[in-house]
Amino acid sequence: MTHDILLAGFGGQGILFAGKILAYSGLMDEKEVSWLPSYGPEMRGGTCNCSVCISDEPIGSPLVVEPSILVVMNTPSLEKFKDSVKPGGFIIVDSSMVDGTVDRTDVKSFYIPATQLAQDNDLAGGANIILLGKLFKETGIVSAETFKKAVEKVVPAKKAALAANNLKALQIGINYEG
Repeated sequence: MTHDILLAGFGGQGILFAGKILAYSGLMDEKEVSWLPSYGPEMRGGTCNCSVCISDEPIGSPLVVEPSILVVMNTPSLEKFKDSVKPGGFIIVDSSMVDGTVDRTDVKSFYIPATQLAQDNDLAGGANIILLGKLFKETGIVSAETFKKAVEKVVPAKKAALAANNLKALQIGINYEG
């Protein structure tokens, strides 16, 4: 099974970090993995997306053009990428930041107010991980245990205290019903 995942939003929302956690999760499950970041020159506030492939077989290209899973954190990203998702795929939307909905009936769409949930739970900057929690719950790509190991690997030692916040954010996303 191959999962072609595209995460997209503004710079500063943790898109690349979330992609890195996904990639390490796949590695820790002994899958084939690719991680390809793409961002504009503006840094924070500019456009940003990240292609992640997790597969049981070798990956032909790291660039995700037709994602099976799309995670979006802003309206421009939803508008730009929603039509590229493969039929039968998943679109996971931060409904706190995105105006509008997906009008396709051949994909499963999930709306989670991740930014608001992060603020409500004193997890500034945790919306990206809340969305990953929802992704893991709905797709079963990797287990929560694998995700924990990936967080411990990706979070730098000097910021180890943030690992607990990321795990809390993951659980919020897993538990969210809506």
